[in-house]
Amino acid sequence: MKEFDIVVLGGGPGGYVAAIRAAQRGAKVAVVERDKLGGTCLNRGCIPSKALYYSALTLATAKRAPEFGVDVGTVTFDLKRAVERKDEVVGKLVSGVEQLLKGNACELIRGDGSIEAPGKVLVKKPDGTEELGAKKIIIATGSEPAMIPAFNIDRENILTSTEALELKKVPESLLIIGGGVMGCEFATLFARFGSKVTIVELLPTILSTEDKQTVRVIAKGFKELGVDIHTGVHVEKVEVTEEGVKTTLAEGNEFTTEKVLVTIGRSYNTGGIGLENIGVNLDKGRVPVNEKMETNVEGVYAIGDVTGQWLLAHVASTEGGVAVSNALGETARMDYSAIPAGIFTDPEIAVVGLREKDAKEKGIDVKVGRFPYAASGKALAMGETEGFVQVIADPGNDRILGCTIVGAHATDLVGEVAPAVKFGAKVRVLIETVHAHPTLPEIVLEAAEDVHGVAVHKVGRRK
Repeated sequence: MKEFDIVVLGGGPGGYVAAIRAAQRGAKVAVVERDKLGGTCLNRGCIPSKALYYSALTLATAKRAPEFGVDVGTVTFDLKRAVERKDEVVGKLVSGVEQLLKGNACELIRGDGSIEAPGKVLVKKPDGTEELGAKKIIIATGSEPAMIPAFNIDRENILTSTEALELKKVPESLLIIGGGVMGCEFATLFARFGSKVTIVELLPTILSTEDKQTVRVIAKGFKELGVDIHTGVHVEKVEVTEEGVKTTLAEGNEFTTEKVLVTIGRSYNTGGIGLENIGVNLDKGRVPVNEKMETNVEGVYAIGDVTGQWLLAHVASTEGGVAVSNALGETARMDYSAIPAGIFTDPEIAVVGLREKDAKEKGIDVKVGRFPYAASGKALAMGETEGFVQVIADPGNDRILGCTIVGAHATDLVGEVAPAVKFGAKVRVLIETVHAHPTLPEIVLEAAEDVHGVAVHKVGRRK
């Protein structure tokens, strides 16, 4: 039996990063993975969807080319070629992860891993089984789309996100169940590709976690794309008929579309990995952990989606580092106060720290500065005038509590504010930092200035 300091179950963005972090500290590490390295994010989530997102943006840009004096002739789109490109991108990154593990002397073991007893992991491989000794174990098995029985998901007509990313032909019509982050991202993709898209959402609004101003910008964009949005409705039945997929709402409306995409619900991959053998607690399928990423069983840690906390790849990677530090005798705690999150609609959304609606709900007094893309020279030159930057600060000490960005390159721009939120910087830090001109980060500068009512390029600024 091979002995390891740490055995990681799962080679996604949490698992492989944890393995490399441990190896960098001199630990002997094994990663057990039954599928492709990179997990859901790299193979069926973040990366493939963003590859298609940029196909959609490129198509939109090509159609707008005459505005910029560029004649590209008739613009056509081939989803099959876009998917092939997406697969090439994914393939390169998966190969890269394998090389990173190899370069850091992490042993990759292919197969289904389960915890047989304290300090022992059994891997079922195509050619037999292998026992691994583990001083510490990190569970990083991730999550999958929930197969909700009421929606009759058949993966051909009624799809999850996994199948939607593999379509080779643009459906003429697509109904999306769920108007959250994933639903709105897929609505953006397929509406840009040419589908007639309908969103049905149980809650009173799409993107219910976001501020009203954010939702207003995205809803306006969807209207221009011809996306129909139905909120506050309950899906009663979904069934395949000769005419297509019929979706019936409890309110009485019926929709028949070529495809239906279900974007609600995730199931945690905790079954079949032996948690019951050592008494790891579960809570509604997820593995509860403390701020040190420890489970209730000593020497066993859990990170990423399987914990049911923040289902974001970069959070899983950071949690992996925290788990490794504690597993190797150091002391580290996970801080969720300044997690940047991006939504790849058109325009993009990015948030770090506190939203304005969160502040109101919690009764926190804040000062808000806001600046529109339409007043930015760079945004005007780019033809990207939709959106705004909003900076939220504590009126008592001027510390930056949060930032919301809606607009072109929002998911890149939020990186400027994340350190400020993380380390409690004051608004004046952004204001006194010289920003190059003409650039989009100047919008962040002016939003910060607007907190104090001194934004130079904002008409009717406060005093």
